[in-house]
Amino acid sequence: MADVDYKEIIHRCFRCGFCKLSYDYSSVGFNCPMYHRFRLETYSPSGLNWLIRAALIKNDIEWTEHLSEILYSCSTCGNCVETCRFEFGEHLVNNFIAVREEILETQRPVPKMIRKFFENVYLYGNAYREPREARGNWAQGLGIKEFEQGDEYLFYVGCVGSYDTCSQRAAKSLGKVMQKASVSFGILGEKEECDGNEVRLLGEQGLFEHQRDKNVELFREAGVKKIVTLSPHSYNAFKNHYAGEFEVFHYTQLLRDLIESGTLAISGKFEATVTYHDPCFLGRHNLEYDAPREVLNTIGGLNLVEMERNRKNAFCCGGGSANFYTGISAKGKDQASNARVREAYETGATILAVACPVCLLMLEDAVKTEGLDEQIQVKDISEIMMESLTN
Repeated sequence: MADVDYKEIIHRCFRCGFCKLSYDYSSVGFNCPMYHRFRLETYSPSGLNWLIRAALIKNDIEWTEHLSEILYSCSTCGNCVETCRFEFGEHLVNNFIAVREEILETQRPVPKMIRKFFENVYLYGNAYREPREARGNWAQGLGIKEFEQGDEYLFYVGCVGSYDTCSQRAAKSLGKVMQKASVSFGILGEKEECDGNEVRLLGEQGLFEHQRDKNVELFREAGVKKIVTLSPHSYNAFKNHYAGEFEVFHYTQLLRDLIESGTLAISGKFEATVTYHDPCFLGRHNLEYDAPREVLNTIGGLNLVEMERNRKNAFCCGGGSANFYTGISAKGKDQASNARVREAYETGATILAVACPVCLLMLEDAVKTEGLDEQIQVKDISEIMMESLTN
C-alpha cells in the first residue's frame, strides 16, 4: 500500500457517480451500501474522498468523530472498484483503509465501537468479548476433534461462526458434512484466534500483524498445511495477507472438489427454489463465483434462480468491515441487508442461500425486520447440503 500515492487518488476522484451504481448500470438504484443507507453524497466513495481531501489534505475542516463514522460506514465491499472508470479505481478500497490507518496513527477521533472492537480482539481474541475457553463450544456433542499432526485440513471457524448463535448453525452443518465425506480434519477450539481480516480493514495494521503472527506461529506448531474456512473473510485474510505457506480453501471450494471426485455422494434432495447471495469477500475480493453455484446445482430438487444483482454486480449485505458488529451503517430499514432480502423475495425463492456467517446473521435479521419470516428463509449452503444428505 505504501507504493500507491493515495493523496493523488483522492485529488483525482471526481463526483461522477459511477461508484454508486452497478457495474453494468443494469440495476435500478444504487449498489454502494453506504450510499443506499444514507443517500447523501458524502456517503458515496467519491464524496467521501472529497471529504477526506478537505479534512486531511487541505485542512479546510476539522476531523471529527462524525467524519470518522462516515469513513467507517464503508463496508469495503469493492463495488466502487468494479464501477470506477478511472485507472486508479482498483485502489479505492485500499485508499479508505490507508486513511483509516492514518487517523489511527495520528490519534484522531474514531467511533467508540471501533476502539471497542480493537480492544476486544486484543484482549479476548474475538470482538464479542467472549471467553477463549468457549470458542469451541459449538462443536460439543458432534464428535469433532481437535486438530492433530497428520490431519489433512484445519477447519478454521472464525469469530462469527464460533460465537454467534445464528452462524453456529453453519459451523455445525459444515462439520457434519465433512464427517460424512470422511474428510481428515480438526479444529483448534479454544486455541483459535481472530483471523484479523476486519482489524486490517479498519486500519489497525499493528493489531492485524499481531493476530497474523500469532496465527502463523500456531499453524506452524500444529503442523497445518491446508486450511478450510467457514467465512470468506477468513479466507481473504489467509489467502491474501498471510504467509503463502498454507493452502487455503473456502468451504464451498472443498465441497465442490469432494463432489467432483465422488468422495461426497449426494443421494438425497432439497425440494425448494433457492437464490444465492454472493459474499463480497468470496466474490469481488477473490473472484470465486462458481464454486457455491456448482455445489447448489448438484443437489437434486433444488431450483437455483438468480437475483437481478449477482456475481460481481451483487449487492453487499452491509456487514463487512466490522459493520456486523459496530452497526455504523448496518441498522435501520434502509440498510443494505433489508434491500437485499427484498430483492431475494422478488425472485420467488423460498430459500436465500449464503456462504458466509456474516451474511447469514445480517440477512436473517433483515428477514425478521422485513416481516418475511414465513415467506423466505436464510440458510447457509452447508445447511442446505446437510439437509440434502439426510433427506
